[in-house]
Amino acid sequence: MKQAFYKIMICLIGLSIFFLESCVNQFLDNPDKSVLTDQTQWSNEATADLFLNDIYHNLPDCQNQPDNMDNFTDYAAQHFYYTSYNWKQGIVNPNTTYFGVWGGVAGPLGEYNYNWATTFANIRKCNTFIEEVRKHASNFSTTWMNKRIDEARFLRAFFYANLWTLVGGLPIITEELDRHTMDSTQLYRPRASFAETENFIVSQLDSIINDNYLAVKYGPNDADAGRATIGAALMLKGWVQLFAASPAFNAPVPAVGSNPGSCCGFGNYDKNRWADAAATFKKFIDQYGNGHPYDLFPDLSPHGLWFPGNKYNSEVIWDRQYVANSPLGSTFEQYGGPVYILGAYYTWGNYNPTQELVDRFYMANGKPITDPTSGYDPQHPYLNRDPRFYDWIVYDGAPYYMDWMPRPDTIYTRIDKVHPSLNEINFSTGDVSNSGYYFKKKLNPLVRPGGGPVSGANFIYFRYAEVLLGYAEAQNEAYGPDQTVYDAINAIRRRAGIPDLQPGLTQDQMRAEIHQERDVELCFENKRYYDIIRWKIADSVLNRPQHGMMITNSSPNDDKGVWIYTPIVINYPPTHHFDSKMYLAPITQSVIDQNPKIIQNPGY
Repeated sequence: MKQAFYKIMICLIGLSIFFLESCVNQFLDNPDKSVLTDQTQWSNEATADLFLNDIYHNLPDCQNQPDNMDNFTDYAAQHFYYTSYNWKQGIVNPNTTYFGVWGGVAGPLGEYNYNWATTFANIRKCNTFIEEVRKHASNFSTTWMNKRIDEARFLRAFFYANLWTLVGGLPIITEELDRHTMDSTQLYRPRASFAETENFIVSQLDSIINDNYLAVKYGPNDADAGRATIGAALMLKGWVQLFAASPAFNAPVPAVGSNPGSCCGFGNYDKNRWADAAATFKKFIDQYGNGHPYDLFPDLSPHGLWFPGNKYNSEVIWDRQYVANSPLGSTFEQYGGPVYILGAYYTWGNYNPTQELVDRFYMANGKPITDPTSGYDPQHPYLNRDPRFYDWIVYDGAPYYMDWMPRPDTIYTRIDKVHPSLNEINFSTGDVSNSGYYFKKKLNPLVRPGGGPVSGANFIYFRYAEVLLGYAEAQNEAYGPDQTVYDAINAIRRRAGIPDLQPGLTQDQMRAEIHQERDVELCFENKRYYDIIRWKIADSVLNRPQHGMMITNSSPNDDKGVWIYTPIVINYPPTHHFDSKMYLAPITQSVIDQNPKIIQNPGY
């Protein structure tokens, strides 16, 4: 089924571009700018907004492609169609000019337009907006101009942060580059160091926060919902500092092994980097957390945090908008979840959890399944687990019901000769899961898969749980497991419905608990890739096979025996290979060819 979609992908992309540029609908819309001259574009706030709205439209479109950043990790099984499948085998090529999800060799640069050219095109648009608004300041109110310029500065910082976390140090460009008025020394900029790039991003966000021109948060009925906020700026600052403080970069030798131009890390260890991240997250909690206005949303079910009716709830910090039943809608439900529902084919079966992820879910009593006192039974592995397991993971025998379905279904992935299931674990290259699991986290229960861009569920880049998790991690690394670290993690656990952490943990024990909580709480939110990179564990977890669960009956011809649960190696891809160079993606060779001042990352 996916082969057919692959063959017409180019046509679909072309049609999408046409519709997206001609559609007029709510905040993200931008009429055909061919009717605007440079003079009229900046003549008033309404037409200037069109330019900025177009930049918002270029935010990562994480709901409309079948490969995602989780597929690059040990917690998701992917199909052979995708770029992540090649990357997991160690296949990444700086000479490629294709940046997409269909069998590419650009690695994570092929996801969501994270590549160099697209990122700097977006940065250029931000610079253009800032310069032109300032140039035509007499056409705008001071309030509008202050807000919109800081929005553009935030977007520029966001684009910078996305590429910096993938490739390291970047050229710092804050003005429009014009080949007609600038010479080569002005046009061709070298990469700034890893530290200089981080400092630039953080300083821009500090300036935005201190300006205080933006709203702290928008609600669902606010006309500016979806625009940058103080909360988003503070969260992004904390995330950038947390990433920088982590072992892959906060070390005498960075994870990639060498450090040309100081682009790949700091070249030393400094505990204060952890303290800086902790202070940023602490400021967020103290000033804007605990319901003022950000807080944990109480419901993690399909009708909870991600449900379209709960947009801009207390937990949402920064997201991308989608408009239901329009070209600006999402097709996310087409790509993941059970392939067969009520006996009919519905989804492509992507984003399938591996046994490695499933095993990270604790028991309902808050103990890991490896604890002999937890009550875990390997032959009844899905009993009495963390409630999030039942909200987010589809396992063998799981009840499955979404609002669009006429009646409930039960999903079976077992090998059953007596009552065969269409979702039986797959050992070949079809759409059905080869791990024995499906996911359902973030799926819109209102949307029948396969109906096109009909979902209006937004994609959440950052939410308040990540503030608490980021604070706990940074504070523990800087100062050890004090009570505030317990408070942050226990807030996440209580919302999930499991008991608090046991007191008296060492720093190492607390670190393990924090990592586990991130693994579970943030699964399938495009976070795991960045965590295994910054924690410097990718060379461990990605150089070994991933596993699924095979379930068979001891009496297969009549099912009168017992069901046997056997973890098995997932045979796609056939090999797993991660080199240290892959801790950073390569600089595209065409970029270096155009600008000889750009140095390549080690190993490429």
